[in-house]
Amino acid sequence: MSAFDVILPPRKWARTDQPYMGVADAQHKVTQAIFPTFLASKVTDFMNMAETPQTLIRHIYRYPVKGLSAEPIKTTDLTPRETIIGDRIYALEHGSHDFDPLQPKYFPKTKFLMLMRHEKLALIDSRYDAATSQLTLSRDGKQVAAADLSSPAGRTVIEQFFAAYLGDVVQGSPKVVSGDSHSFSDVAMKCLSIINLNTVRELGRVAGTELDPLRFRANVYVDGPPAWAEREWVGKSGMLGGAGVRFVQETTRCAATNVNPETGERDMHIPKLLQKTYDHANIGLYAEVTDAGAMSVDDVVSVNLES
Repeated sequence: MSAFDVILPPRKWARTDQPYMGVADAQHKVTQAIFPTFLASKVTDFMNMAETPQTLIRHIYRYPVKGLSAEPIKTTDLTPRETIIGDRIYALEHGSHDFDPLQPKYFPKTKFLMLMRHEKLALIDSRYDAATSQLTLSRDGKQVAAADLSSPAGRTVIEQFFAAYLGDVVQGSPKVVSGDSHSFSDVAMKCLSIINLNTVRELGRVAGTELDPLRFRANVYVDGPPAWAEREWVGKSGMLGGAGVRFVQETTRCAATNVNPETGERDMHIPKLLQKTYDHANIGLYAEVTDAGAMSVDDVVSVNLES
């Protein structure tokens, strides 16, 4: 059972895309009749943001160490052109050690340990305490390693654990890396990743099995709009709770989504299923924060479809 089971509705309720006829026309008439011309555009913008079925934030996650466990949070403050605080602030570099913590820059995800190539990572439960920089690793409910990532000795403990745990599939010795204000995202820009739970349900219906949404390792899981409605958000502005965002691009999926987050097994072929069924391999969006504000579970998500 995953953390999402409590919000998955019965199958017959999974689609919410029945249209609401006549709403836009009625709103336009009210706007023109009541408000002066100079206010009409502002009111219309507000109504455009409210026309879509209500969208709520159901889950918020951050991933302190790239490739390791999701950490659920209830609320967070968002800053323009930054990620969620504490998201992917560490990574485990393998191969040549080129990352410079004094001059951090973007590297492709293949530079680091990640589920696309190292599915055994899914079997490790990681917990990070930001106040103490303590990373605790467990497997099957038993602690297997714990160390302070702010100290060289602590990083060595974690590096040695993953070298032994992953064995020959690792290129060289893993190295814990971090950089001031750097986030090890799959894309170069600092952004949030968003998943529509109805899209996950629809993809599960096509696949013939219920999918754990954590396969997609998003920061924000929203519920309410019809499956795939979020594709229309690209290039639009909106609000995640009290923070302004711009939905910048869709998320193209890799083989990491094939890994079952509960079992660590590659039991699906998500990118191939997407390509075969929908003629693309995208599910989810990236959003850039444009205006500071707080975002919490159960907050409303609004999208200005006219922006």
